[in-house]
Amino acid sequence: MSATPQVFKNATLILADEVIDGSLTVGETGRISGTGSPTGVAGHDCEGDYLLPGLVELHTDHLETHYAPRPKVRWNPVSAVQAHDAQIACSGITTVFDALRVGMDEDADLRYPDMRKLADAIETGQRENRLRADHFIHLRCEVSAPDVLEAFEVFKDDDSIRLISLMDHTPGQRQFVSLDAYKIYYQGKKGFSDAEMEVFIRRRQERASGLAPDNRKKLSDIAQARGIAIASHDDATREHVDEAIGLHTRIAEFPTTVEAAKASHDAGMAVLMGAPNVVRGGSHSGNVSAKELAEAGVLDVLSSDYVPISLLQAAFQLAADIETISLPEAVRTVTSTPAAAIGLADRGALQPGLRADLIQVKMVGGIPIVRGVWREGRRVA
Repeated sequence: MSATPQVFKNATLILADEVIDGSLTVGETGRISGTGSPTGVAGHDCEGDYLLPGLVELHTDHLETHYAPRPKVRWNPVSAVQAHDAQIACSGITTVFDALRVGMDEDADLRYPDMRKLADAIETGQRENRLRADHFIHLRCEVSAPDVLEAFEVFKDDDSIRLISLMDHTPGQRQFVSLDAYKIYYQGKKGFSDAEMEVFIRRRQERASGLAPDNRKKLSDIAQARGIAIASHDDATREHVDEAIGLHTRIAEFPTTVEAAKASHDAGMAVLMGAPNVVRGGSHSGNVSAKELAEAGVLDVLSSDYVPISLLQAAFQLAADIETISLPEAVRTVTSTPAAAIGLADRGALQPGLRADLIQVKMVGGIPIVRGVWREGRRVA
């Protein structure tokens, strides 16, 4: 992608380790060429706003809400991807890993052929230059589901898949270690009586004990053979982390306890937590607070999860709320660190030679406003 050489003037640049007033120059290759104000190049006046790298999002399941906006309603998948992409880009995200489910509950509204349609739509959007952000695919693999390997098989030749997460939402462990929380969630969702809920829980637990360990290992082996990064989801104990280490996991997604987060961080995994957790001040399911992990020095990456704009807001909020975290450090959790964790060495910082994926941000009343977005030097929002 080529771009017109340009300079971004009068900006507050958020660099890797400092915030400075200055300008940034982009060359015709769409790469950052340096700082300064060369003559003969049209300038964009940032009016003192922040200029920071485009955000890198590793786990968002927001696409499904555009494809299935109501029960039994299916939107055109390409149109759904475009709507999702527009919201992603206007939230300052220039690189996104769209999370698609493989391994479904028997009563799920969406099935894996729907996920394949969405993957095809993402790839069509990329190929036809319909999309503002750079899209990759993240498969959320429910290891306790009977069809997870069958579902994974339909993606076997897809080069867009760069990340899988190994997930297990069986009641009584990980995210749902509290059966009370699980009952509240599912009884509200499905309208079960207490007796029906007990049967539902027992069946889920029996199913997982027979499927999850074997599926987890098989999926890990496939991912390693194909060079796909692996994330472990909702680890709660040291045993969970040890298992993840044995499966060559790079990313610890949403650990539910301080113990698991520290063990994952010490093992060299990037600890990822939800930006909504930061913005709301805690986990919606009663698990560990992302801010608590940040204060302990074991929070590496933030993800918008289900609210795209939360990614940018959470970075600024971390810096404002936690004395030990500077603004550049907070911004790294949504730019250079996730890029490095997934092996994208060409983006994530305002550094010569890297992609000119940029966002211009103005802070008003503690809430960031995205005033401009550039991908490889071309304005996309």
